[in-house]
Amino acid sequence: MALSLEELQELINSQEREHECLEFKEARNDFPLPKLIKYIAALANEGGGKLILGVTDKPPRRIVGTQSFKDTNGIKLELIQKLNLKIGMQEVHHSNGRILVFHIPSRLVGNPIQHEGAYWMRAGESLIPMTQDRLKKIFSEVETDFSAEICRKATMDLLDPVAIENLRIMWIRKSGNQALSTLSVGQLLADAELINEEGITHAALILLGTADALHRLLPQAEIVFEYRSTENSGASQQRIEFQHGFFLVFDELWRTINLRNDIQHFQDGFIIWDIPTFNEKVIREAVLNAVSHRDYRLRSSVFVRQFPRKIEVESPGGFPDGINPENILWHQNPRNRRITDVFVKCGLIERAGQGVNLMFETNIRQGKPRPDFYHSDSSQVFLTLVGEIQDPNFLRFLEKIGQERLCSFSIEDFLVLDLVHREQTISDRLQPHTKRLIEAGVLEKCGRGRGVRYFLSQRYYDFIERRGAYTRKRGLDRGTNKELLLAHIRHAKNGSRLQELAEVLPALSKIQVQKLLQELKSQGTIYKNGLTRGALWFSNSIAPK
Repeated sequence: MALSLEELQELINSQEREHECLEFKEARNDFPLPKLIKYIAALANEGGGKLILGVTDKPPRRIVGTQSFKDTNGIKLELIQKLNLKIGMQEVHHSNGRILVFHIPSRLVGNPIQHEGAYWMRAGESLIPMTQDRLKKIFSEVETDFSAEICRKATMDLLDPVAIENLRIMWIRKSGNQALSTLSVGQLLADAELINEEGITHAALILLGTADALHRLLPQAEIVFEYRSTENSGASQQRIEFQHGFFLVFDELWRTINLRNDIQHFQDGFIIWDIPTFNEKVIREAVLNAVSHRDYRLRSSVFVRQFPRKIEVESPGGFPDGINPENILWHQNPRNRRITDVFVKCGLIERAGQGVNLMFETNIRQGKPRPDFYHSDSSQVFLTLVGEIQDPNFLRFLEKIGQERLCSFSIEDFLVLDLVHREQTISDRLQPHTKRLIEAGVLEKCGRGRGVRYFLSQRYYDFIERRGAYTRKRGLDRGTNKELLLAHIRHAKNGSRLQELAEVLPALSKIQVQKLLQELKSQGTIYKNGLTRGALWFSNSIAPK
């Protein structure tokens, strides 16, 4: 652990800025003990490292020596008493003065270091209390599966017989295993890993508990439904608190939502389509995700708020560690795995994370906005599902592509289609999927490299009878584009700048316009005066003033 003089000199000579593992302080004459303790706590919270006194902190660093903390044994003892950490302390003697190195171990997994009522972290040159998201991430390092833990006060009479039979029926339907019908209740629940020799799990109460059981032992396991006819604040028009085990309320919750599930009508030739505002599979998946991934250690409930054309699902606890709105389609980290496993056994979900994919795919295929997690934060996951069909033509086009072909599309394919349809940028992650969609005749592209553009194929614009829009998307042929540029330059007797010429062909990038200008220049029809961005293009038939 001790640093040699050569190793220390190498650290000092490094031109890199200080980072999580290393901190330099001049401390020429004195360094306050409270400040030392906070710095050590912060470094321990950030994974451990070294605090070096007697060296200036900004490159090029200089050794100036320090007179601080000459009683090294006394300081070690005080640090152990204050932080409950064994800190290594090393004196290094240099011709320019004494250097003091504190070797700081990392905090224990899931256990941040506290001092003076705060968990410290560094922010630039300052020490600040640790933010809630950082604290949550540390605590979650040892986060156990709450749903698999035993509820010591629970007894078998607190599990509802109807809910248990619902579990049995769905499990048989999914597995095809008729032997489950002859199992005793105890054996059935043991095979589902909802009870064991130690007792009844929280998952058993959440899924199968009576109203009395949840009220006394897990009141936060309720689902609160509200209907609001407008966005205005105030009392809801209907409020139901579902306080039974989930296997008793799941269908009832959907039936309540479906009572106000308007049908949207669209005509395709002689055929009238009826599209429900709220897709049953999407809503069920949203509720399943809320129940299986919420944090049951928090006392808040799951809320389902229905409006005429949207539904909000709010679940306590924020996203599980490592999950965020940007990666939710590709990363899974079930917070309550025991609940998730039961849902899989009963066919309510195929696998962890699959439900989010289904929600995105279904909404895109029905011409609705994608599920929105925008209002989520470290304390809650907030999902908004808008049921309004945004573009009936796009919905009809996807239907014309054919169900068989659509079934072969991945969630990435659907995301690319949605982004192109909304004229949004395709991320690097999704770029490889454009080739497949072009080969399928659904997308087209124009240009190359940074100037490439993607748009829905001619087949789409023919289908919606907007062929002119396709021409604008596709752009004119190369010869026509050059003629337009040349005509503009001929009329601009004072010359034309690149910015102005780019406006002549808005469908092309500046790089593509520059290539056309270079072709015209090579043909001898135009020339450029100047080298900077302010350079002017002239026709060879017009001399510059």
